[in-house]
Amino acid sequence: MENAVRPQPWLFSRNIDLSVFLGSAAVSVLLLAVGWQAGILNEDSPDWTWVTAVLLIDVAHVWSTSFRVYFDTEEFKRRFWLYLLVPVFGYAVGVALYSEGELTFWRVLAVIAVFHFVRQQYGWVALYRRKAGETARWTWWVDAAAVYLATVYPLAFWTTSLPREFNWFIANDFIPLPQIVERVLFPAYVAALSAYFLKSIYLYFREGFLNIGKDIVVATTAVCWYAGIVFFNSDYAFTVTNVIIHGVPYFALIYMYARMRRETAGPVYRGLSQNWLIFLASLWALAYVEELFWSRGVWHERTWLFGANWDWAEWKMWLVPLLAVPQLTHYVLDGFIWRRRGNRGVTVAEPVVN
Repeated sequence: MENAVRPQPWLFSRNIDLSVFLGSAAVSVLLLAVGWQAGILNEDSPDWTWVTAVLLIDVAHVWSTSFRVYFDTEEFKRRFWLYLLVPVFGYAVGVALYSEGELTFWRVLAVIAVFHFVRQQYGWVALYRRKAGETARWTWWVDAAAVYLATVYPLAFWTTSLPREFNWFIANDFIPLPQIVERVLFPAYVAALSAYFLKSIYLYFREGFLNIGKDIVVATTAVCWYAGIVFFNSDYAFTVTNVIIHGVPYFALIYMYARMRRETAGPVYRGLSQNWLIFLASLWALAYVEELFWSRGVWHERTWLFGANWDWAEWKMWLVPLLAVPQLTHYVLDGFIWRRRGNRGVTVAEPVVN
């Protein structure tokens, strides 16, 4: 007797999932082709790439956590001390680290950021497993190994082949590792990804089930991280492959949560989440204000966009950790706000029409 075909699990809907996961990866690959045609594929990111990828996606998606926590007054009250103390302690620790040296501060922040980026890709896989009701322990091991090695191996390649033509935050923010690390991880990387797709094929023929969304997450993670870090060696390639697939799905997750909460939230929350354009515009405005202070007070870049520079050199120990609070808060709280335990009333998304 043939196995019944199981329904396809989507986190949001078929169209939204394909757009934000597969679509964002397709845009990344397309931008690699654009960079090749424009002759900038092996160069630093031009301003138009920085504005679209870094300002409007990377920085803005950090601020989207506000819709999950700080703009949602009921949620903020529910775990008041957690949501208050994370940015407060984050700033205090940041100042302490910066007092030990600028590079010390950025190296610690880079480690936290990398951990967050890696964990987010695993988080999508875990959500797809939960949505599909996948509970077999052996498939969890295969899935976890694949998505972790899809991110960790490129990072190992990066840290064992320094210097590269790109950085996470600033030059030398990664500590070099011995070459043996990459050599040991490479066969495990190939084996993990091979096992994942062999497992998917096996389950399809055995049970008639194919978790397409999860497969897309693993495949696009592997392709984009390898292309942006290992295959190419440029700031442009790293930016367009790393940022887009990280930020765009997170926008979708937060927006769908905001839609779920808007009817019971306050008028400001309802107004800012009434449609996706207003939602994004509010995040872009916050991102612009943050980057204005970074540019004028710290980096002294892009005066055409942010205006004249400020001479705040003597205040950098206090200013830099303060400006880093939003992203540090995002990194830390993201480990709490989507866990099933402690967030019983939160679903991935309300059902929407395909």
